[in-house]
Amino acid sequence: MKIRAAVLHEMGLPRPYSQSKPLKIETLDLDPPGEGEVLVKIHAAGLCHSDLSVIDGNRPRPMPMALGHEAAGEVLEVGHGIDDVEPGDHVVFVFVPSCGHCRPCASGRPALCEPAAAANGQGTLVSGERRLRLHGAPVNHHLGVSAFADHAVVSRRSFVKIEKDLPFDIAALFGCAVITGVGAVVNTSKVHPGSKVAVIGLGGVGLNALLGARLAGARQIVAIDMRQDKLDFARELGATHVFNAGDENCAAVVKEATGGGVDYAFEMAGSAKALELAWNITGRGGETVSAGLPHPDQRLSIPPVQLVAEERTLRGSYLGSCVPVRDIPNFVQLYRAGQLPVDRLLTERIPLDDINDAFERLANGETVRTVMIP
Repeated sequence: MKIRAAVLHEMGLPRPYSQSKPLKIETLDLDPPGEGEVLVKIHAAGLCHSDLSVIDGNRPRPMPMALGHEAAGEVLEVGHGIDDVEPGDHVVFVFVPSCGHCRPCASGRPALCEPAAAANGQGTLVSGERRLRLHGAPVNHHLGVSAFADHAVVSRRSFVKIEKDLPFDIAALFGCAVITGVGAVVNTSKVHPGSKVAVIGLGGVGLNALLGARLAGARQIVAIDMRQDKLDFARELGATHVFNAGDENCAAVVKEATGGGVDYAFEMAGSAKALELAWNITGRGGETVSAGLPHPDQRLSIPPVQLVAEERTLRGSYLGSCVPVRDIPNFVQLYRAGQLPVDRLLTERIPLDDINDAFERLANGETVRTVMIP
């Protein structure tokens, strides 16, 4: 079938993206679903910094690539070998498909699925196939999803079924921003009530981490960013302290305000400099967590003696250390109960044709979560 999709042909085009237009709206051929795959009509797709990191070249991927990974939609057609999904089901996509058999999957850590990591790096579905073509030539899939389109063919292992009364634009956020941000707090670090928590970088993932810290019962929640409007918004969402990362004394004032540093510092900005700040504001015995995915060439330098003498921990968090089939339904129920107000993070809704302008606003830090409605 013919579909419309946003395709990136070249990484690293100059800003503003509203002028360079790195994403081209192309008419692609979409093959029918193969064994273990489904055809999904996309109803909403969130614009995420992980997409932006491919556009600007910080997250190198094979070109051309149809972008988009945080989305929700409706199943239209089911391929051979699937008996637990039917047309009409509503789904949230997951950007790391779980094979269920490799060592990480078998140990309960599907975010580290080995076949999925290989497929995502190569731009294929987890089967190794590509179902998209432009003028007969294959187009790569973004994280097994390619959701900036009106339809997608994906592996059954790349989505979770959801209740049909959840609005698609809200549902889409659970596929990346929510599970990555909230998951880092409740799964990766298992923040306990009464903790002191800091979040650096107040985009969609960072603000979800803030909501996760509030959910976990943190008594101090420190929000850090370069933009005052985001700091003000963080305070509305429950931050007890806000600090501008541009202040050269930021680390010192945070440590003073928190009595020697926080128990958990979450870096969500995607830069080594932000991670260094997170490390510097973590107190003795504390944990510094990075989920920001900076450019592979960036490096972090820390005094190794602190790891021992202060019993410090430095760790990464991918997909929020989630088990999506378990955590997405749980987080949805917390949203319904008013304990995870993720709908407040939805900044704007746009049509597919406006996607370059929207990515420029995201790159400027003007939005939290923009959702594309095909």
